[in-house]
Amino acid sequence: MEDILKEMKDILDQGISGYHQYVLTDPVHLEYASQNLCTLLGVCRKELLSDTQDLYAARVHPADLERYQRFLRSLRMGEQTASCRYRIRKKEGAFLYVNDTVTVRRRKDGTLCGSSVLSDITEVMEENAGLRFLDETIPCGFMKYTCEKQPRLTYMNRRMRELLRFSGTQAEEELFRDNIFLMIPVEERRRFALYLKRVRASDVPAAGELTLLRCDGSRAHVFGWVARCVNEQGEEEFQSVCMDMTERHRIHRARETRRYLQALSEVYDKIFEYDLGTEQVICRYSAGPSRFKWMENIPMQMEEATEKWIGDTVVPEDGERVRAFFRDFCSKRMEKQEGSPPQISYRAWSTEGRIREYRGIFLKMEGQISLYCCRRVPEQEETSALRSENLALRENLQELLMRFTDGIAAFEVKENRVRPLYASDNVCGFFGFAREEWLELMKKSTPIREFVARCALKYEDFAELLRKGEAEFSYMDLAAHRERRIRAVCSRKDGEEGQPGYVMLYSMEDKTEREEPGETERRVSIRTFGYFDVFVGERPIAFRNKKAKELFALLTDRRGGYVTSEEAIGFLWEEEPVSPVTLARYRKVALRLKNTLEEYGILEVMESVDGKRRIVPERVRCDLYDYLSGREEYARLFKGSYLANYSWGENTLAQLTGEMLY
Repeated sequence: MEDILKEMKDILDQGISGYHQYVLTDPVHLEYASQNLCTLLGVCRKELLSDTQDLYAARVHPADLERYQRFLRSLRMGEQTASCRYRIRKKEGAFLYVNDTVTVRRRKDGTLCGSSVLSDITEVMEENAGLRFLDETIPCGFMKYTCEKQPRLTYMNRRMRELLRFSGTQAEEELFRDNIFLMIPVEERRRFALYLKRVRASDVPAAGELTLLRCDGSRAHVFGWVARCVNEQGEEEFQSVCMDMTERHRIHRARETRRYLQALSEVYDKIFEYDLGTEQVICRYSAGPSRFKWMENIPMQMEEATEKWIGDTVVPEDGERVRAFFRDFCSKRMEKQEGSPPQISYRAWSTEGRIREYRGIFLKMEGQISLYCCRRVPEQEETSALRSENLALRENLQELLMRFTDGIAAFEVKENRVRPLYASDNVCGFFGFAREEWLELMKKSTPIREFVARCALKYEDFAELLRKGEAEFSYMDLAAHRERRIRAVCSRKDGEEGQPGYVMLYSMEDKTEREEPGETERRVSIRTFGYFDVFVGERPIAFRNKKAKELFALLTDRRGGYVTSEEAIGFLWEEEPVSPVTLARYRKVALRLKNTLEEYGILEVMESVDGKRRIVPERVRCDLYDYLSGREEYARLFKGSYLANYSWGENTLAQLTGEMLY
């Protein structure tokens, strides 16, 4: 029997990180310690074994000692098997994470003893600590799911649950566990499936934007990555990391929609937003006196509102045809012809009480949202008046530019030939012509291919603009000397041969020299004279980390120059040398600054290149920069105090004081 026990102990010594046996009856102590436990701790057996005290407890990390003692007290309650994780100290001072699994049995004499199997989990815990750090500093959702045709969810972290607004019920988890596609909107599922197929075939991660369905029925817009990995069981699985972009997407979409509607309102009399996902319609624009004016921006039930509009305005002879047009669109049965948007002509009662001819078109926005735009077709006498107006506009280009600040062009297109009527200088440059050349083109018709040959615009793109009524292009802004991205909206569509095509161009970029309504809310103002503070609109930024705020102050002080990691450490921790510890600390501070700027939607005011950072002076308003501009209206800004929060600001303060005295 002794030989068998010895052999078993030898096996335990070879197979696990540590094995020992407790006597749990007072006084608690170890009566056996395996050789590999002694090797793990760097001690001999006599340093662990005692009949009067628990020498092993002296090896437990002080911060974990209370947990360890609670664990022992729970083991003394009776026969059971339980586990506990804690840290133990090796003889040379290093600490290890261990998982202690104890099986308690009662001997014939009534003594409780516990057989402990110890596993070294240091590597896993350190990896988890790194993951916890990332989870705390980078608000990302993380998921694992199988590579099956209908992927099953196997893991989801807390951030992802918050993003999807889980209420914590078991039914929600089971819903997504069996089929991850249920968290993807129907219109996005095919694209997501193609992403997964591409990642699995090429074994290269894919990144992009995606819309997710939350548990409460709302939608989240995320930017994420998908990668294929092999898990611990040797099975293929997908792993996804998601960042919540919902609020930023909402702000961006609202800004772009506002610009788009502004351009479309120059062409169309009424604009309605149809959302097939929510089955609601909203009147976004109604020109002049109209029965829809009071309904602007008020959601209405789609089917009911459309039927009421048709019944109240469209003439009975055209009513059923218009109803069929909207039914086909709403049920997604409408087939597009050659990529053209759905269009219809009909007669309806105008606000003046007359029957007029109208034309309507559905323009795709995003997802399941489209805009229905309609306008009244001009009658013969109105067409003549319009041509007279064109001549007047051609003679008064300055008035034209005041009406359309981003640029405008008008031309007649007939039988694949185009004759320009007028255009701003920017638009002339967009098509590749000087002003004088454009004036010559206005005197004759030019083949479309020849007309577009001198610009980066392809003939097919120009033809698509005429066919669809909208497109996006890049052009060189001669006034600003830089390339801009613009959207073009054309009033001429296929089937309107001979009619002038009016093209409105508006910028897809923010312009610092001209802010739109609402842009003031995102304007960044920096105060350096006195105490350092940053404002977005009128709201001060509440920096959660003092060092992150100080780093932003340092970047402001450099006035657009790049600051390296080493330089920043020298200012933020003046008495500490550059080392792996301070570099890691600085990276964490820089990450927190980035998160704060991103939270307030102003990440563009800071640039990062190869670990160096700088503020972008053109994107902020700063009292220091205004004062140094030398303009008379800013001469009294400086009162003798600069960055009072930070001692390193004294160098710049000395320069400013010298200039003031001078």
